[in-house]
This record gives sequence, C-alpha cells and structure tokens, in this order.
Amino acid sequence: MSSDCTGYLSADGALVSGFSCPRADGEASALYCCGFQDVKYCCDDPHSFFPYEHGYMWWLSVGALVGLSIAAVVLLAFIITVCVLCYLFISTKPRNKLDTGLSLQIAGSETRGCSL
Repeated sequence: MSSDCTGYLSADGALVSGFSCPRADGEASALYCCGFQDVKYCCDDPHSFFPYEHGYMWWLSVGALVGLSIAAVVLLAFIITVCVLCYLFISTKPRNKLDTGLSLQIAGSETRGCSL
C-alpha cells in the first residue's frame, strides 16, 4: 500500500516534485501523505493532511493567543473588582456593635426598685 504526494510549491516558492509514500529513505510505517499544501511529508496517520497552507496555522495560533489574552484580561478585571468590593464592604462596616437599648445584668446581682 502506498500513497502519492503530488508536487507543490514550498513556502519559500521552490517547486518540490511529487513522491510516493513510504519513501525509500524514510520509515516503512509512513504510508500516507501528510502535511499542508506547501509542506508535505510521509507519516503513519491517514488524517494528517490539511488542505491549506502551513502559514494558515500561524494565523490560528495568533487568533488563539488574542482570544486567551482577552479572556485573561477579563478574568483579571473580575478578580480586581471582587477584591475592591470586598475591601469597601469591610472598611465601611461599623466598628462598634449597635446599641439594642437593653442593658443585660449578671445573674445574682441586685435588682433596682423591686424588693421581696
């Protein structure tokens, strides 16, 4: 079983002639044509050929980096907002407990005004 890689123009514009997989100087298990339109090689995975240029993958990487950067900024802004709100909540809390108007007495102490 073999697979044919057709000729192509490499990323630097050089014409690369077609070849069959497996190559005489390569691994015997590399039966399939893999890679991109501008970079082809033999490999053992039949689903590793991508019908676009290798440079397209860099644009996918840049897009992923931009998306992750935006997500990181949003997460950082959320964490900072939560920290600021917690600080404001704690710092504006009254320091003393509110007076309920009732005075508590210790058991066994004298009561005023009432004697039995």
